Amino acid sequence: MDLTSFQELLTPAGQKVLADAVAFEPREKDFLADFGMLSKRYPRDLARAALETAILRREAEGKFPQAERLYFTRPALEQATPHAVSVHRAARFAGRGRILDLGCSIGGDTLALAAHAPVIGVDRDPFRLALARANAAALGRPAEFVQADLEHLPIASGDYAVFFDPARRDAEGRRLFNVDQYSPPLSVIRGWLARWPDLAVKVSPGVDLDQLAGYDCEIEFVSLNGDLKEAVLWFGSFKTAGRRATLLPGGASLTGAHVPDLPVREPAGFLYEPDAAVLRAGLVTVVGAELDAGLIDPQIAYLTADDHRPTPYARAWPVEDWQPFSLKRLRETLRARNVGRLTIKKRGSPLDVDELARDLKLDGPEERTLFLTHHARQHIVIVAGNEVL
Repeated sequence: MDLTSFQELLTPAGQKVLADAVAFEPREKDFLADFGMLSKRYPRDLARAALETAILRREAEGKFPQAERLYFTRPALEQATPHAVSVHRAARFAGRGRILDLGCSIGGDTLALAAHAPVIGVDRDPFRLALARANAAALGRPAEFVQADLEHLPIASGDYAVFFDPARRDAEGRRLFNVDQYSPPLSVIRGWLARWPDLAVKVSPGVDLDQLAGYDCEIEFVSLNGDLKEAVLWFGSFKTAGRRATLLPGGASLTGAHVPDLPVREPAGFLYEPDAAVLRAGLVTVVGAELDAGLIDPQIAYLTADDHRPTPYARAWPVEDWQPFSLKRLRETLRARNVGRLTIKKRGSPLDVDELARDLKLDGPEERTLFLTHHARQHIVIVAGNEVL
C-alpha cells in the first residue's frame, strides 16, 4: 500500500472494499487466495490496500483496543508502542496545555497523548502522516499533523510539553542501539531543551547507559507482562527520580535514591527472579532489601530468602534442593521426585537448556523448575517447586 491507494481507501468506494476485505477475516497466510477473490471485483491496488489493512487490524488487536478502526503499515505496526505502555507514558502529560509529538509515525502515541491535551504530531513521512490523521479522526482525538524534518522544526518556541520518538532502525530495518545513530540522533534534544525543558524521549530498552551520562534526566524502564518494552528519558519537571522501573499492567513503580548492598548467601527457602524492568534499572538490591533477601551470586540477579513475601517486582519459587551441577546427581534427584516435566531457566550458566532436558531422560508425572546459575564460584542447579502466584 502506498499513499495514493490509501487515500482511495478512505473514499466511500474504498470503505466498501475494506468492509468486504474485513468480512474474509483474513490472515497473512491466506493473502493470495483472498486477494485473488477480492481483485476480481475491485481494482487490484485498492483490493491490495484493503486486504492489507484488514489483516493488519486483526494482528493489531493485541496492541490497540480499537484496532478495527485504525490504519497501519506492517513496519509501523511492528514498531508501534503497545497501547498499555502509551497510556502509562501519556499519563505524565496530564495537565499540560499543549503537546508536541515529534516523530509521531502513524499516531499510536499521539492518540494516547491527546487524551490529556491537544497534540501536534510531526513526522517527515507523508504516508505515515496520512495514516496518523486518519487514525486521530477515527477516534475523534484533538490532534493536528505537520510534515517536517525534526532537525529543522518549523514550530516556534511555546509552552509545549514534548514527546520525542526517534527512528531506531536503519534503512534495512535493523535495530539501532547507538543513540548517535538514531534518526535524528539523540543529541538533537540539546537544542530543544532550551525551548521545551519538559521533554520525554523514547529510547531502546537496551540503550548503553554510558551514552546517557551527559543528560540530566530520569531513566524509566517499562515492562509489560514481564517483557521489557522501552526506556524513557524524562527531562525538566517530568524528572522525579534517577532510575525507575515500572511494571505494567499493574502500574507498580520502583525507584531507589539509595541502592543497598546485599549479602551473598546459599539458596534458602525461596528464590526470587526480579522483573526485567527492575533488572535493567539496576534496582535488584532495592527489591532484595525489601524482601530481606540475599544474592545467590554477586554478579547474577537471583535473590534468595528464608520466607516468602509477596512483591510485584519479582517472581518467586520455593526451593526444594540445590547442588553443584552434576548430570548424574541431578537425574537421580529428579527421578526420586518422579519428575518428568521441566521448566529450565538459567543465568550465568554455559549449559544448553534443550540439550540438558534431553540428557536427563525423565518420564515421571511431576513438574519442577530448574535454575542453572552460579554460587561460590561454581555452577549449581536449584530445584524448585511451582511458582508462587
